[in-house]
Amino acid sequence: MCGRYVNITKVKAIEKRFNVKAEKPEDYQQNTNVSTGQFAPVITNEDPNALQFFKFGFTPFWAKKQFYVINARSEGDFNKEDDPNYSGAMGIAKKPMFRKSIREKRCLVVADAFIEGPKKEKLNKPYVIYKKDGDRPFAFAGIWDEWVNQDTGEIVKSFAVITTVSNSITQKIQHHRSPVILSREQEALWIDNQLPLSDVSSMLRPYPGSELNAYPVSVDIKSPKNHGPELLKPVGERIKKEYDYLIYNELKLEGMGQT
Repeated sequence: MCGRYVNITKVKAIEKRFNVKAEKPEDYQQNTNVSTGQFAPVITNEDPNALQFFKFGFTPFWAKKQFYVINARSEGDFNKEDDPNYSGAMGIAKKPMFRKSIREKRCLVVADAFIEGPKKEKLNKPYVIYKKDGDRPFAFAGIWDEWVNQDTGEIVKSFAVITTVSNSITQKIQHHRSPVILSREQEALWIDNQLPLSDVSSMLRPYPGSELNAYPVSVDIKSPKNHGPELLKPVGERIKKEYDYLIYNELKLEGMGQT
């Protein structure tokens, strides 16, 4: 699963990277520990030129109460063993929770990195996982929906990150899943309303682990109440040797709190 991730790129840089305009840039806050129920930047198929801020934790339009579903399994009910070599059908299209959104309400979830731990220890042994080439921000494949609280009239726009099987880097930290990271070439297609479902399904594969790296961070990141650049400070060696801890060092240089 992908329950925590990182948003540290300033809003103007996000706008430039994805060729969008933030509707309410004052709503954006850099966040080293995006957690369930928090607002984060997305780009939707319904408004592909706008950077919007939706709640992390998906609630389908038909729900009687608010849900907080953070991940949607690409395989649906298939591949219950989480076989990393699975290449069969994408059952997400048949799941009542997601079948409308995967067809009609897809989004790009903007991220700089994500946080994961072993299947057993979870965030008691957390790692920051990032793109080795320094390409950030990037986009997770996401789905979204709009839910109305019948008691208050509040409109809640929320999203979930789609997950797939483990790749080589998440396998090295002994985790059984990985988020679907889109290539730059796939981003515009993902939010294209005309894209056939078969083409959508073909994108739901693991990102090459050879293009990712990871390093351990403090267990303090386990608490969603904790924020700040120190959460991304390395506490051990990277999975693959590199010259520098780019994300943490760039964050110190860029600073936080500015747009």
